[in-house]
Amino acid sequence: MRLGLIAGGGSLPKHVAKAAGDELAAVIALKGFAEVTDFPDGLAVHLGQFGKVTKHFKRADCTHICLAGIVDRPDFKTIKPDLKAIFRLPGTIKAAGEGDDALMRHILSLFEAEGFTIISPQEVCGSLLMSSGVITQTAIHERHNDDIRKACDIAREIGRLDIGQGAVVASGVTLAVEAQEGTDHMLARVAADLPQSLKGTPDKRKGVLAKMVKPTQDIRVDLPTIGPKTVELASQAGLAGIIVEADRAFIIDREEVIRLADENGLFIAGIPPA
Repeated sequence: MRLGLIAGGGSLPKHVAKAAGDELAAVIALKGFAEVTDFPDGLAVHLGQFGKVTKHFKRADCTHICLAGIVDRPDFKTIKPDLKAIFRLPGTIKAAGEGDDALMRHILSLFEAEGFTIISPQEVCGSLLMSSGVITQTAIHERHNDDIRKACDIAREIGRLDIGQGAVVASGVTLAVEAQEGTDHMLARVAADLPQSLKGTPDKRKGVLAKMVKPTQDIRVDLPTIGPKTVELASQAGLAGIIVEADRAFIIDREEVIRLADENGLFIAGIPPA
């Protein structure tokens, strides 16, 4: 395998690049999301330069492509497509109108039509996947179970509707659901905007963040991800813990995540997929 990596924001692309080792043949760093300086011999490319991306990968004799990292939904009015992208733009805009999952499936199909095989980040760095069970010293108590069930149910339902991946529930009350703003902004909103009566405190934590895979999504891209910042924001929001699906979510900087969670009295657990 000769791997071409398309890097978005966050730490995940750097982990993929490191894990790929000698199989990594080329890296595209998407401008505005990834720093090209993080990838030796990487090429910085704007969204919409599909021809430039495919030409770079073909010159490097790439056989497989991996998309990793955060990329916000683009404003198609501001994108300046190259010639190859122009002919594909109507189909891309149409897919975007059908939702994020449809857009990602369409993008993957464009690369497959160019002869590349899509490989998921988890196939390259499976060690980052969440394990099953509680990974913190902080335990899940019985009082958390109802919130866990409800948060997971809501996260799966908004995923089915292609809205987002995360939900926050405390004492049976839905405090927030994730949409285009992403998990970090959702948690910041809970911490800053909701009255203290609805959420927990550092001394008396309550509530759960659940992040679930969308039932309709292609799991080769966009698995739920948590990292140290997720824990910090969940702590500021007064939450008691974080739930994701085992083997279907990335945990970045695992040791630091566990340290921060235990230091602040939060549990983190992986549950079996539904």
